[in-house]
Amino acid sequence: MADLHVKRGMSANGAFTGFVDRYRATPMKAKIGALALILALITLFLPSPYVVETPGQTQDVLGKSGGTAVINISGVRTYSDKGSLLMTTVSAYGVPGYPVTNAQVLWSWFSKQSIVMPREAIFPEGQTVEEYESENTKQMTSSQDAATSQALKFLEAKGQDVSSAKVTIHVNDIGGPSAGLMYTLGTIDKLTERNETGGKTIAGTGTMNSKGQVGAIGGIRLKMIGAKRDGATWFLAPAANCTDVAGHVPDGLRDVKVSTLDDAYNALVAIGQGKAQNLPHC
Repeated sequence: MADLHVKRGMSANGAFTGFVDRYRATPMKAKIGALALILALITLFLPSPYVVETPGQTQDVLGKSGGTAVINISGVRTYSDKGSLLMTTVSAYGVPGYPVTNAQVLWSWFSKQSIVMPREAIFPEGQTVEEYESENTKQMTSSQDAATSQALKFLEAKGQDVSSAKVTIHVNDIGGPSAGLMYTLGTIDKLTERNETGGKTIAGTGTMNSKGQVGAIGGIRLKMIGAKRDGATWFLAPAANCTDVAGHVPDGLRDVKVSTLDDAYNALVAIGQGKAQNLPHC
């Protein structure tokens, strides 16, 4: 019988033995490095304690959302406008119901179109999905009520009879208080014969209070990016947000600083008439 020469590693036992020998021969630093790499990769795909914000959708308040008019007015005559008034939003990941991984956060740190913030700066620790969505809905409803009230009050001060006007505001999948200014301007626009926008696409943001004052909001840099992306050439910005606006306005977009509803409406009319060159900006 001829002699058989079995090469090391050709059998199952040999392969296992070879692997063990190679592992034993691997320097300790290399073993530690490999283990650290594995742990780092696992960590990247774990949920992150941060929130990532990016430019969100815009919505023309003079148009429709889900097939329904965003601003619906009955009881009085309304008018159409050839332009657009865009409310702007921010998309948030890492909030209740919308988890974000450490890998996504790491990527966002290096993106000019993302903002990363600690979770506790956005919502209370332990807040549930239901509580988070309920709070956003509550803020949106309050914003819509204030917009309706201030729009009608503004027109009454101008001598227009809007006592029979019934205003309802509808928008899909958007929450928070920051659309107050644009809802107010949209309501006024639909109740006046004047074509305020002059056919232009004008975006903006800001809360609206019971005194007709425009309040600061969050994420304005991202909202300006979203406005430019969706065709706006003008952006109405709360004066209280000017430190965040200055130096960050996208090319092709012109910001206008506003503090009150009067400021915002006068700016809107000036833009529509092509007389906006001297409007104040941040």
